Amino acid sequence: MSVAAHQDGAARPAERARALSIDLPSLAVLALLILLPAFTNRFVLTEVFGLTFAFGIIALSLQFLAGYGGMVNLAQITVAGIAGYMVAVLGPNTMGFGLAWPWWAAIPIALLLAVAASALIGLLAIRTDGIYTIMITLAICAAFSYFTFQNYEIFNGYNGVNGVTPPRFFGVDWTEPTAFYYLLLAFAALSYIAALYVSRSTFGLALQGIRDSARRMEAIGFNVPAHRVAAYVFTGAIAAVGGILLTWHNGRISPGTIGVGAAIDILIMAVIGGIRHPIGPFIGALIFVCLSTFAMDIVEVVIPRERFKLVVGLGFLLVVLFSPDGVMGIVDKIRQSVRRNSSA
Repeated sequence: MSVAAHQDGAARPAERARALSIDLPSLAVLALLILLPAFTNRFVLTEVFGLTFAFGIIALSLQFLAGYGGMVNLAQITVAGIAGYMVAVLGPNTMGFGLAWPWWAAIPIALLLAVAASALIGLLAIRTDGIYTIMITLAICAAFSYFTFQNYEIFNGYNGVNGVTPPRFFGVDWTEPTAFYYLLLAFAALSYIAALYVSRSTFGLALQGIRDSARRMEAIGFNVPAHRVAAYVFTGAIAAVGGILLTWHNGRISPGTIGVGAAIDILIMAVIGGIRHPIGPFIGALIFVCLSTFAMDIVEVVIPRERFKLVVGLGFLLVVLFSPDGVMGIVDKIRQSVRRNSSA
């Protein structure tokens, strides 16, 4: 074995370690989230942070595609909805609707169907670029939402499927608020680590190169369509997990959960948090959930309660106005300012 090959082989474990490395602030936040059930109530635990984790996972799948691949896909909520609907229809629910298969059969099939749908969406979407990608994925989202709305035999139409709860496995009752919070936190952390690792891997770096100059990457031998479809498959798996968790959190799924409005909400979360950072979607989801939860009570003296999304929209515009890269862009500017002051 040559010296160069030996050095290259020795360098690969170090590269993998760097790809999985997480900074100290992230570890501090994780520790705080682990200890959160000890000093907060059930509402904050499930309706604020639990919902943040579920939304954040789906928004993370959009962030990866847009931030690292340059592909804004508004059909990620559709992929999440397919997984959620399949778990509801194939698995058990209190309505007695569907096939009532055991969870160990329903969940893998739901994930596989959602990932396959994401691959098909990718095969269609990669033929377009820019605004055309946004429009075709938005059309797919709207079409699937209307399909579930009008189909009563498979999706129960407008009412959707109710009474969908997480199964009992590993001897734990995951319907209990604290246990379910930790389940959501675990999958949110795993999704974040997976996105961070893949973004720093050879595939992730190639995807970013394709984002910057697809022609140049193709000229040096990279299969651009295959990389883009692979990105859709990877993010489809993340979105599918988020869709199942969101369905369990809500206890139901309906056409309104996966409609165009929901797709726009996911986009807002990703952009508010920061489209270039894997942690950004979770920050954006937390801001969105807090505004959605508490804005109605705060602003009802100024505007009607049913128009609370006006506050969400204004918050979105303010963040984008001052920082095109969202909250994480503001954080980066503060870090750079501190470094300049300390070096001076």
